[in-house]
Amino acid sequence: MAHEPEPLPQPEQRPEPLPQPPSHEARARSFDTVATQYAAARPGYPPALHDAVEEAAGRPLAGARVLDVGAGTGLATAALAARGARVTAVEPGAAMAAELHRAHPALPVVRARGEALPFPDGAGFDLVTYAQSWHWTVPERSVPEALRVLRPGGTLALWWNVPDPDVPWQAAQEARLARRLPGYHRHNAAVTAPDVLAALALPGPPLRPRTRLLRWTRRIPLATHLAMLGSRSHFAALGPAAAPVLADEGAALREVFPDGTVEETYALHLTAVRRAAG
Repeated sequence: MAHEPEPLPQPEQRPEPLPQPPSHEARARSFDTVATQYAAARPGYPPALHDAVEEAAGRPLAGARVLDVGAGTGLATAALAARGARVTAVEPGAAMAAELHRAHPALPVVRARGEALPFPDGAGFDLVTYAQSWHWTVPERSVPEALRVLRPGGTLALWWNVPDPDVPWQAAQEARLARRLPGYHRHNAAVTAPDVLAALALPGPPLRPRTRLLRWTRRIPLATHLAMLGSRSHFAALGPAAAPVLADEGAALREVFPDGTVEETYALHLTAVRRAAG
């Protein structure tokens, strides 16, 4: 009786290689391609953050003149306004600024970068804020610009939502993404911001930043979580080439969250520094 031939060994299935990692400039420009997705899927900020900002600034947000730089689609801008602040948004991206204006038509939006703020010296802002955006600037230029437009005693406040590395499924996800995406890394600006601010050789008294770490969670559908990932600069800059990575993430997370609801936990880093009062 003839024997069936033994099957040939199959080569190991490997993910398709992705293109070369996008440059910092390409990633910075990529947000305009996902502006609507960004607005719908990105996390906001908990009330405890605004309490911490008020503590760092030594004044309430209500009535404060605030310049929110790198405002994106207005997630932080709108929240600051809801606390009673008089906020002007600064955003370089045309599509991001348009999305902000569409969602919040009453809030003024200025197209500019943090390194060249179109306001006079001593413009008198009580706060200059950067929510999830300061790492896209050149600190040697953006910090002097912020101090230039602040009133004496005003505050520069920087904050970031970062996936909490102490949550096992999030740590595993970050490790998978680092393996799959060329040059992928979560920015470490939240960790280095105090050191950078303190080390800048600027005229006047040395900057003495204060920091806070807050943790908070949100529960969202898996589809929203994947859309949030897709709105990150690395995914947005790669465009359709990143789709297989998102598909694989969806499959991996269905094992962790079989009901389709993802619990994201964020480590929210706040760094604040006051301009000298006199």
